[in-house]
Amino acid sequence: MPAISFQSVTRNFQTASGSLRALDDVSLDIGEGEFFGLLGPNGAGKTTLIAILAGLLRPTSGRVTVLGHDVQADYARARRMLGVVPQELVFDPFFNVREALRFQSGYFGVKHNDDWIDELLQSLGLADKASANMRQLSGGMKRRVLVAQALVHKPPVIVLDEPTAGVDVELRQTLWQFIARLNKQGNTVLLTTHYLEEAEALCARIAMLKQGRVVALDRTSELLKSASGNVLRFKIDAELPPALARQARITGRIVQFPAHGAHDIEQYLAAVREAGLHAEDVEIRKADLEDVFLAVMSDKSGSGADIPSAGAKPSSGSGAVREATGVEAK
Repeated sequence: MPAISFQSVTRNFQTASGSLRALDDVSLDIGEGEFFGLLGPNGAGKTTLIAILAGLLRPTSGRVTVLGHDVQADYARARRMLGVVPQELVFDPFFNVREALRFQSGYFGVKHNDDWIDELLQSLGLADKASANMRQLSGGMKRRVLVAQALVHKPPVIVLDEPTAGVDVELRQTLWQFIARLNKQGNTVLLTTHYLEEAEALCARIAMLKQGRVVALDRTSELLKSASGNVLRFKIDAELPPALARQARITGRIVQFPAHGAHDIEQYLAAVREAGLHAEDVEIRKADLEDVFLAVMSDKSGSGADIPSAGAKPSSGSGAVREATGVEAK
């Protein structure tokens, strides 16, 4: 029996301009004890899927179960199995941290669990904030309390919707150490995040959503195998020529090119030199999950059936290199 099962889930919204399909026949199972990643760009349908899982939205069609309990027909038991950390910072300003956790426990009928509350406070770095009013906490501390509230009734299935968005490095490390420990003890974890290095490090399997559809679903190791190429990475202080820029991933001063081998690397660096530019901190790295994600999302068919390797160039790539370098690409 899967911990979470999405069976042909579709969700439509009515807008002023007509019907919007946020989820389109999504089907996937997450096994008990898995650490599973759900990735996708903004608007892909991740939060809608989690809202349906948590019972906040009803699907237009399809069925969702948590450890065999239907989230609509058997909603009380399904809710008891789930601990959800939402994207938004939601808190009651009239209580301190410990009181908030006790009230959250009461919603699930859990009493006399101060030992577990103390462990949560300690594990999430909240022990010295136990008596602080929620209004007095920083955004990062409020995020920690949300995590504690999701775990206070000891749910076997934990759902983390962007849990580290806008928080400091210390919280990220503390949170992942604690969640990884719970996962080793048998808890199922479903994670959505835009920090793809977190998903790569933590998740054994990953599904990618695009426009409400699952376009990739596999073990993380298999997805990474599809990114067979390398990446040339360097820093530069000026703009690249348009022909080169079209092939690059540029973030501020950092420029990255897909490269299958030494020939590609030589061509790109030669093109940079001929443009009168100087590349600094040059390095070659293996393609990572971000490269796979970008390749899947750039698939125009939207099917994700053939995941292009991270080293694959666009069809116009060799011409662009030839234009910039004057050398025929091989």
